[in-house]
Amino acid sequence: MNFSKYQTITLLCTGMLLGTAGCSNLDDTVLGKLSSTEATGTGGVAIDPASSLQGVYSALNSFADQANQYALEEHSSDEMQGPTRGTDWDDFGTWRKLHQHTWDSQHNQIIDAWNNLNSGVFKATQTISVASNNAAIKAEAQFLRAFFMFYVVDLYGQVPVREATDAADANPKVLDRSAATDYILADLAAAIPVLPSVTASTNNKASKEAAQFLLAKVLLNKAVYKQSPATPAGPFTFAKADMDAAIVACNTIMSSGKFSIQPKGGYFDMFAPDNTALSKENIFVIANDNSSQPGNVRNRYYMGLHYSQQPSGWNGFTTLADFYNSFDKADERLGKAYPGVTDKIGTRAGFLVGQQYDEKGVALKDRSGNPLVFTPDVNLSYATEAKGIRVMKYVPQPGFLDNPSNDYVFFRYADVVLMKAEAILRGGTDPMGQTAEKLVNDLRANRSVAAKTPIDLKAILAERGFELYYEGWRRNDQIRFGTFLDPVDNRPTKSADTKVVYPIPQRALDSNPNLKQNPGY
Repeated sequence: MNFSKYQTITLLCTGMLLGTAGCSNLDDTVLGKLSSTEATGTGGVAIDPASSLQGVYSALNSFADQANQYALEEHSSDEMQGPTRGTDWDDFGTWRKLHQHTWDSQHNQIIDAWNNLNSGVFKATQTISVASNNAAIKAEAQFLRAFFMFYVVDLYGQVPVREATDAADANPKVLDRSAATDYILADLAAAIPVLPSVTASTNNKASKEAAQFLLAKVLLNKAVYKQSPATPAGPFTFAKADMDAAIVACNTIMSSGKFSIQPKGGYFDMFAPDNTALSKENIFVIANDNSSQPGNVRNRYYMGLHYSQQPSGWNGFTTLADFYNSFDKADERLGKAYPGVTDKIGTRAGFLVGQQYDEKGVALKDRSGNPLVFTPDVNLSYATEAKGIRVMKYVPQPGFLDNPSNDYVFFRYADVVLMKAEAILRGGTDPMGQTAEKLVNDLRANRSVAAKTPIDLKAILAERGFELYYEGWRRNDQIRFGTFLDPVDNRPTKSADTKVVYPIPQRALDSNPNLKQNPGY
């Protein structure tokens, strides 16, 4: 597998450069040690464009963590929660506050995600500035800057922007949500004509198809990001021109002939140790192999598995009973015994509910000697160790449980199909003449579940949950569909409209007077 893009590199004064990224978690004395003109080579410190680009790719690795930006997107939604189990997983209420929408500007996950994402934005900007006449490197960096900035816009609603030529002691200017969205679209428009088309061995790099995917995602959410700050939770008005453009972006990917919906019975192959070879859908990934895992997926199974299972997990996060119960029981996305895994370590793919077994079919027990039975009910503050349904989206690799070869998936083809269906239902016109009903039901047929009628927006949101659970999209989807603030298990009351964006970390506010706290915080 091609994973060289993601190898961690050491750039001169990297720590100091990160400090300039939207006033992150480094202090002012560090920020003053290296000016941006020096960083770009005009002050005598030369930075190789290719090495600088590798640094931007390496910044993607933080997405594979179970915390930070992934936690902000998932724990706040209707499909994930992190219950406290005795003295385990309390962590000063970190996980409960995310699920219950009671966070503030001092929340550690909110701070760390802000720093990670803004560091990625600045690293990309720095690469663009040193790319000189290398159009290929510049285009890759523009895509990556758009990628990181998309998440800053989505989570925080405003973006500090420091150009590489700015003085080190200058406060970064701040783009509001609308202006930042335009900035992202401009980066993508510049990058797409230059980027190469993806191949089976380069889906860990920026490509035309990955950029078209991100373009469609931004256009679908444009109504949210252009919304008045006075009414951040909507209702939203989705412009026909944006929906038409999103459909065109999706059609470009579809017409490439490089991807197709995974065949029936192969859903979990997209997340398996050999998903590089098995997946027909993965558009943009972090490539891993057993010798190097820059985007290690081990967090995705350790965070839920019980101590008695293989691998012995951290016994943490669970899904919500209502989310699990919303699936058709014939849906293969619910889970299965995965060949070469379940028969060797006992662990199944998908949702783990009820009695758990080892590879020989022997019933497992918890630490007290009781049957290990995962139950749908779970109290967020006082859960026993077997409460809650666990989720194994990524399939563990026997013999390589800590260093699996599963590629970490950002973008995949089923999402393209669902984005196109949604854009059609929101008023877009498809030049190919496809209907939302056919798009969704063809997908459902490949997931071993019956066709559904009608296919309306409510059905699209549900299908996105069935298809994309635990992939980091749920909060984004729920906001766009207007359900994010609704009560769910362990959050009994409707949340305030202002919760559709997170607060700007207090330290960032203290460091940059151009930032203003979001309403409601």
